[in-house]
Amino acid sequence: MDEGTKSTVQKIPLLSVKAGPTEADQWIKRLKEEYTALIKYVQINKEADNDWFTLEAANKMGTRWKGKCWYIHNYLKYSFDLQFEIPVGYPQTPIELQLPELEGKTPKMYRGGKICLTIHFKPLWARNVPHFGIAHALALGLGPWLAAEIPDLASKGLIEPETK
Repeated sequence: MDEGTKSTVQKIPLLSVKAGPTEADQWIKRLKEEYTALIKYVQINKEADNDWFTLEAANKMGTRWKGKCWYIHNYLKYSFDLQFEIPVGYPQTPIELQLPELEGKTPKMYRGGKICLTIHFKPLWARNVPHFGIAHALALGLGPWLAAEIPDLASKGLIEPETK
C-alpha cells in the first residue's frame, strides 16, 4: 500500500458493530456506521480532488448497492458500472465488488465481473473485522485494482474511454 492510500484509509472512520444483514437491529446500527464512513471517504476524496466513484443509496435493507466508478489513464476517462451485495456472513466475509461490463476481459476477475481481491485484500480484511466496511473495500480493494488493471486493459484495446 502506498503512502497516499495509507494516509487516506487512516482518515476513514473504523466501524465497531459486528453485525450482518441477518441480525436485524444490530444491522441497522452497522449500516449507519457504513454510511458515516462512506460520507467521510467521499469528503476526503472531494477535498483531495480525487473523486473516482459514486454510489446510489442502497436498497431498503442496505444489502444491494449500485453506482459508478472511473479511472483516468493517459488523460482519458474510463467509466464502469459498480455493484455489490452484502453477503450473509458480513462483516467476517468481505463484499465482492462487481464491474459487470469487464467480465471476461481480465484473468483478475471472477464470473459475473467480480474483481479478484483474494491474495492482497482478503487477508487484510480478515485482520480488521469488524473495523473495515464498504468505504475500506473501495479504498483498499477497488481503487488499487483499477490502478493495476485499467492501464493494461486500455493498452490492449479491451476497453474504450468515455467519448464525452
